Amino acid sequence: MKLIPYLILFFVSCKNLSIPMIPDNSPKPHHTLNGFQNLNSDFKPKGLGDVLLWNIGNLFKTLPSVEPKDYLIETLTNDGVKLRENKSKTSFTWIGHASVLIQLDGKNILTDPIWSERCSPVSFLGPKRFTKPGVKIEDLPQIDIVVISHNHYDHMDLPTLKELDNRYKPTFYVGLGNRKLLIEEGLTNVVELDWWDIRHDKDLKINFTPTQHFSGRGVLDHGKTLWGSYVIEGKSDTVYFAGDTSYFAGFKEIGNRFSKIDVAILPIGAYEPRWFMKPVHMNPEDTIQAFSDLGAKYMLPIHYLTFVLTDEALDEPLKLTKSLFESKKINPDLLIDLKIGESRFY
Repeated sequence: MKLIPYLILFFVSCKNLSIPMIPDNSPKPHHTLNGFQNLNSDFKPKGLGDVLLWNIGNLFKTLPSVEPKDYLIETLTNDGVKLRENKSKTSFTWIGHASVLIQLDGKNILTDPIWSERCSPVSFLGPKRFTKPGVKIEDLPQIDIVVISHNHYDHMDLPTLKELDNRYKPTFYVGLGNRKLLIEEGLTNVVELDWWDIRHDKDLKINFTPTQHFSGRGVLDHGKTLWGSYVIEGKSDTVYFAGDTSYFAGFKEIGNRFSKIDVAILPIGAYEPRWFMKPVHMNPEDTIQAFSDLGAKYMLPIHYLTFVLTDEALDEPLKLTKSLFESKKINPDLLIDLKIGESRFY
């Protein structure tokens, strides 16, 4: 990882989380006078000094290779024809990173969509795509719903959201505090949710559920907007989308509240160095524990193979996940290990 681009990105997008939140008298303990906070009292995010230590450490070691391996389908082109024709089957298509197209009960749902070349506040600097989006934005079916987990640049990509709004006019679901920015950017239908809020979108039930993460896009907005995950309930299938999170006890609570999660879309990448990333990102071991806590039938891994954000090789997360499935004697058929651009129909 190169020092200068990432330091600039951290200064601008403010992944320094050291500003404390002050609890208020709200009946909701994740609300504060300044915004929002995680409920885990052990949550200790890293600050700018840790960013410097991480990057300086990288100057004196050889980082893992990020060259694509044979199983990466760089030549795969999903033209979207089958997706546009599908009106009834449940399907999942991995676009890349945390972006998944879910087809459920005839509705088309996108999670944390990003088609931009970089996940950054500026177009000329910051983490650049290593793999292209699996489906061109113009080849998508009519998009009905977009769910956004939080406002970091690799999850709330404004150019992509504006393009989706211009083409498809979907309903955008976001955590509290995020609607203002999106409306100012010209989006037309934005719904804000607090943790455990429920909205009915025709035949679907959209539930906003907790995660352990943080928010911030600028110098003064640490924790000002809410982060979270989604449980999307259809007539026959229920899908959980985690967005971005570290491992926390909330997975068990979500699993208890939603006893029938058919597919859990869970992040497995961006976890090294562990001393730095553990408060905000899961590694494959954590993810498999979260999968167990949720009681989901199937696991669809995301958040790897797209952007070079951390120190592990891009192909490492899936290798470790498969190895852990084997060592823990978990049926490998329960892992929906999509390649970028691949669709799976049920």
